[in-house]
Amino acid sequence: MPSDDQEFPPELSAGDNFIAGPLPDDESELEPVDEAAIQRRARQELLAVENELDKRWPETKIAPSLTRIRALANLLGDPQVTYPVVHVAGTNGKSSTARMIEALLTRLGLRVGRYTSPHLQLVTERISIDGAPISAETYVNTYRDVEPFVSMVDKAGGPDEPPMSKFEVLTGMAFAAFADAPVEVAVLETGMGGSWDATNIADGQVAVLTPIDFDHAEYLGSELTSIAGEKAGIIKPGAVAVLAEQHPDAERVLLERAVEVDAVVARAGSEFGVLSRDVAVGGQLLRLQGLGGVYDEVFLPLHGAHQAANAALALAAVEAFFGAGKDRQLVVEAVREAFAEVRTPGRLERVRAAPAVLLDAAHNPHSAAALAATIDAEFAFRRLAAVIGVLRDKDALGILEALEPVVSEVVVTASSSPRAMPVAELAELAVSVFGEERVTVEPVLDAAIESAVALVEQTDDPEEPLAGGGVLITGSVVTVGEARTLFGKEPE
Repeated sequence: MPSDDQEFPPELSAGDNFIAGPLPDDESELEPVDEAAIQRRARQELLAVENELDKRWPETKIAPSLTRIRALANLLGDPQVTYPVVHVAGTNGKSSTARMIEALLTRLGLRVGRYTSPHLQLVTERISIDGAPISAETYVNTYRDVEPFVSMVDKAGGPDEPPMSKFEVLTGMAFAAFADAPVEVAVLETGMGGSWDATNIADGQVAVLTPIDFDHAEYLGSELTSIAGEKAGIIKPGAVAVLAEQHPDAERVLLERAVEVDAVVARAGSEFGVLSRDVAVGGQLLRLQGLGGVYDEVFLPLHGAHQAANAALALAAVEAFFGAGKDRQLVVEAVREAFAEVRTPGRLERVRAAPAVLLDAAHNPHSAAALAATIDAEFAFRRLAAVIGVLRDKDALGILEALEPVVSEVVVTASSSPRAMPVAELAELAVSVFGEERVTVEPVLDAAIESAVALVEQTDDPEEPLAGGGVLITGSVVTVGEARTLFGKEPE
C-alpha cells in the first residue's frame, strides 16, 4: 500500500486565525497563529495514528469474518444504519464509479460521504465528505474517538481471534465520521470481495456491481463463479442490484443471488447503457440510456469506453436510489453538471503537457487491457514510453502483455512499497514480452520517469518531429500515487 507518511496539503480546520483563549481588552494584542506549526503538529499526529494502525494486519492479510467489525459498530451505536447506503463492489472501476455516484448525489442536493480504497497519496483520501477528503485533524480525532472501542473488541476476541485489521478500523472510522457529519447518504466501496468485506455490515439499498474479473485469487478463489459469489454478497434483501456488463458465468451468479434475496435487477445493455460516445477534447460526449429515459449531451472529462460504461452504471445507481424509472427521470441538467465535474485522480490523469505524462493505476490484466484500448483509440502518440512498477502479488506478465501493443519502450521500476516486485524480476518478464532492446531498468521511480521522458524526446532522425511523445506511468496504485506526489499533485 502507499506510504502513509507522505506530505499532504494544509487541510486543517484551524478555526479562527488567532490563538484560542480569552480575548484581551485591546484587540491589537491578538497574536496570529503560526500556521506552519499547526500543519507540522497535524502531520505528526497523523503519522502517529498511522504508526499505530500499521501495527495491525494490513489489507493484504484477511481473516474472513464480520464478527469484529460488527462488534465495533455495535459499541459505536451502529452508525452505519443512520444513513442510506449505495454499496459498490467488483474488480475494476469501483473507485471511478463511486466518485461518479458521489458527484451525481451531491449535484442533486444531498450531503454525501464516500469511502474508497486504497488511497493514492494520503490515507485521508479514503474518507470523503462533501466531495473532499476529511482533514488530518478530523481523521486523527475520529481515530481517537473509536480507539477505546477497538481495544475492547481486540480484548474480547480471545486467543484464537485476530485483532481488528487496519481496514476494519478504517471502516469503523468512516461509519462514525459519516454519522458525525452527518451525511444524508454514504457511498461505500468494498476493499476486497463482498460477503465478508468489512463494509458489508451496512445494508445498501442499492448494490452496484462493476465488471468482475480475476484478482486476489488467494482469498476470492481462482474461478470466476467463486469471485462473483463473494462479490454478490453485497446484494441485500429488497435492494436494487445494478449490474455492469459481466461475463455470463459471473452474471448468472449475481442473478441467482438477486433471486435468492428478492432484489430488483437492472442490467447494463438491457435496462440502461451507453447509447453513443464521441471522443471530445479532454474527454468524451455521451448519450446515456438511464432507467428513467435518455440523457444526451453528457460531457465526461475522462477517457475510455470503460469510463463511459462506468458513467452509465453510476447514473442507473443514482436513479435507483431516487426511485427513478419509466416516466420519472432525474433532472437532466443536474446530471450533465455532475458528470462534467467528475475527477478520478490516477485514472488516465494528465500531469504534464510536453511531453504528455499520463498516470493510470491499472494493476491487473483486465484494467491494463482497458487502458491499452483507450490509448489506441483516443491518443495519437508518436512514441509512448511506459514506466511500470508492479506489486509482487499481481499478474505482472499479464499487465505487460496487455500494454505491449501500444507502448514503444518500457522502463521498469519499483515503488517504495515492501510489496513491490523486485526490479530484476520485473525486468526479466518485461524482456520476455518487449525484447531486450525495448526495456530499460531504473530501480528508483523519479529516475525512471526521467529516463522515460528522455526516451520519447530523443531521435536519430533530425527530420523527425519531437512533438507527440508521451509517458505512461502505471502498474500499481502505489506507483501512481508516488508519481502523483512527485508531480506536485495534492491528494483528492
